[in-house]
Amino acid sequence: MKLLHYNMYQKLKYTFAVGLLLTSLAVNAQVTIQSPYSKFGVGNIKGTLLPQLRAMGGISTAVGKHTFFNNINMQNPASYATINTTTLDLGLSGSYTELKNNSLTETSFNANIAHVALAFPVTKTSALSFGILPYSELGYNFKNTTNVGNTTDNQKTVSYLYTGEGGLTKAYLGYGKRFGDHLRLGANIEYVFGNLIESRSTEYQNDPGSVNSRIQDKNSVGGVDFSYGAQYDIRLDNKTTIVLGYSGVSNSTLNSKQERYVTQYITANGNEGTALDTVLAVANNQAKLKLPLVHNFGIAIQKNDKWLIGMDYRMGKWSDFSIAGAQEKLQDTYGFSVGGQLTPDFSSINNYFKRVEYRMGFQYDKTYIQMNNQDIKQMAVTFGLGLPLSRLERGSFYKMNITAELGQRGSLANGLLQERYINFHLGFTLNDSKWFQRFKFD
Repeated sequence: MKLLHYNMYQKLKYTFAVGLLLTSLAVNAQVTIQSPYSKFGVGNIKGTLLPQLRAMGGISTAVGKHTFFNNINMQNPASYATINTTTLDLGLSGSYTELKNNSLTETSFNANIAHVALAFPVTKTSALSFGILPYSELGYNFKNTTNVGNTTDNQKTVSYLYTGEGGLTKAYLGYGKRFGDHLRLGANIEYVFGNLIESRSTEYQNDPGSVNSRIQDKNSVGGVDFSYGAQYDIRLDNKTTIVLGYSGVSNSTLNSKQERYVTQYITANGNEGTALDTVLAVANNQAKLKLPLVHNFGIAIQKNDKWLIGMDYRMGKWSDFSIAGAQEKLQDTYGFSVGGQLTPDFSSINNYFKRVEYRMGFQYDKTYIQMNNQDIKQMAVTFGLGLPLSRLERGSFYKMNITAELGQRGSLANGLLQERYINFHLGFTLNDSKWFQRFKFD
């Protein structure tokens, strides 16, 4: 009678426990980013990329398997078909942000668990993958102070405070299969969920008798969307291949439960007192959140176990985005990425640094935000390392992926805000060829 090997069972049990713990932390972690541009839409879009791909500027559409080592590319599920060993990927991320206008500068730091993903072959030409990772981040806190009143005698100083927190998370299950020697197709079913909490307060300064007010809106989002992809290989010789890729995300409608509370309160000596009255309370208002259609096109040329260079172009119909049937007046997006990876000698025995994967890239995007008739653009230079770790046992390979993104969103032109950031990503990847093998006990 054939049974699963005991060691494999122990690995599965351990991985399940770790994955469950990290998933729980990822779902319940508080997003503490400080980005006023996250006020729009569903926040700052993170993208479904692991550190290995972020280090190459985010190229992913035409990236499959170009070394003996397996990586998970959920951005294009067609790539799952290239996975031939069980692959587990866990990661963390952090971000240092500098906000600047013409007169002020502010900095902040945020760190959280980034992703948990697992993939394994089903047949020799197909593989399955599932995992969880952030979809968007919402976090801002800023104030605008002005004077109101018709004459100098009755003018009052008023501060308008804007705060937001939360974000959306994506859990996915995907399958990819190879057809013939050149074509791969794949698809993900994805569950997008999370909370978007925003408030707008009006406070009268230096006027203790004045009553202040706050409007708080909360959207609890949950629903299913789909992504899909294709890759086609054009082989130039035994080791060199051109890969053409396409991936897309369907325009989908998610469920949204809306809550709104309007309260009044008094501030004394800079401290907010207990709410005096709840003017309006709306709970469990059912609505719909509509996400747009997104297209990605890519091309890459690779020499197996040596190098890879590629380019992606993407566009999204974000002008179709709406909440409860109301258009958010977002702009359509487009962007591109270029990048690559070099491994001097993956089989080197005497020189560790020749086995390291060196990655670099650049990305540019016109975001869905427009302010003062000016498009908000984002660009970043990226680089990273894939550091092989010692094998713990035969058939198991480990790698640590380190990535940094140095970027900028917005500019100081037309009185706007400039946001500069350094994003750090750390991922641990395991390849184990012995998982799910069956053995006979003697």
